[in-house]
Amino acid sequence: MTTRADKSKPVHAFWLRCTHWLNAMAVLLLIASGWRIYNATGFLGFTIPRDITLGGWLGGALQWHFAAMWVLTANGLFYLVVNLLSGRLRRQFLPIAPRQLWADIGAALRGRLSHADPRHYNSVQRMAYLFVMLDSVLLVLSGLVLWKSVQFPLLRELLGGYEGARYVHFFAMAGLCAFILVHVVMVALVPRTLLAMLTGKQK
Repeated sequence: MTTRADKSKPVHAFWLRCTHWLNAMAVLLLIASGWRIYNATGFLGFTIPRDITLGGWLGGALQWHFAAMWVLTANGLFYLVVNLLSGRLRRQFLPIAPRQLWADIGAALRGRLSHADPRHYNSVQRMAYLFVMLDSVLLVLSGLVLWKSVQFPLLRELLGGYEGARYVHFFAMAGLCAFILVHVVMVALVPRTLLAMLTGKQK
């Protein structure tokens, strides 16, 4: 139960809101420019419509991609360090009990997943946010191999060589796109969560 005193506290701290929107901007730029880079090879046998890509040509897409990469890396590291040092990572995302997770998934599928207090994440949210953190790390590591393959020989081998890293990078990106889609749908279903992330306050 959320008390009046609880409602007076910010739902999300200022630093969290800033990192969230910076990450959102960087990710959108990375995805759109990455699709244009992918189209240069089309190694999976299909191409992505040019109108939803960024960069215009391969060189331009690479410039957008590298610029956004530094934003995501720096901002992501700041987010992780603050979460670890403050203990927020443990408080907000752990533990994830399998029984509760399945119960929350069932409730989400029936449209009955509780969002009574946006300060506390349910098991589905915890799993989704942990997934996107790990997925982002995988994107950065595989991206390093694609960018500087010779400089990271061990990492390259762990990811199955250059070609393997390319597949890992693409499918990690696909996983991130899936997360964004689910995230946007959930925000549409519970729009007050968007207000909380914009203002820090709950309605």
